[in-house]
Amino acid sequence: MQIRAFLLSFILLTGCTYIPDDIEPVKAFDINRFLGQWYEVARLDHSFESGLSNVTATYEMRKDQGINVVNRGFSADKEQWSEAIGKAYFVDKTDVGHLKVSFWGPFYSSYVVFELGDNYDYAFVSGYNKDYLWLLSRTPQVDPSIMKKFLADAKKKGFDTSKLIMVEHS
Repeated sequence: MQIRAFLLSFILLTGCTYIPDDIEPVKAFDINRFLGQWYEVARLDHSFESGLSNVTATYEMRKDQGINVVNRGFSADKEQWSEAIGKAYFVDKTDVGHLKVSFWGPFYSSYVVFELGDNYDYAFVSGYNKDYLWLLSRTPQVDPSIMKKFLADAKKKGFDTSKLIMVEHS
């Protein structure tokens, strides 16, 4: 019984830091170039973002070598801004785009950057499974060629692109 309790505690505390099948994190990842503000252009929707527009994510270095994460979006239903503040750390190597992020206590989830523009102008990001997918950009809209690549790559990797939400920015 104690072993089961220990294993359950371990799983809850380490969180879901898996990498989905067919997803390869970016190598030669440079966190200093990744820092700053990103616009969420497209996403698979979840309760924590449902109904939000004008969504941004801002990343800043922490003193403990982690990253502060501030996600912000506007809820038209509530007529107010919503903000989630979290922290992220590299799962393994600091030059690989595989991080774990937490917005609540010791519970972490994967944040896998699997495609990145040469100039760090866009990023394709997955969670620990294929229910989580984001297209981030340094600007509110992306070039149609980037959107086409995102949709094709995501579909090929097994994401349900029919459920993608294109995030409104105004």
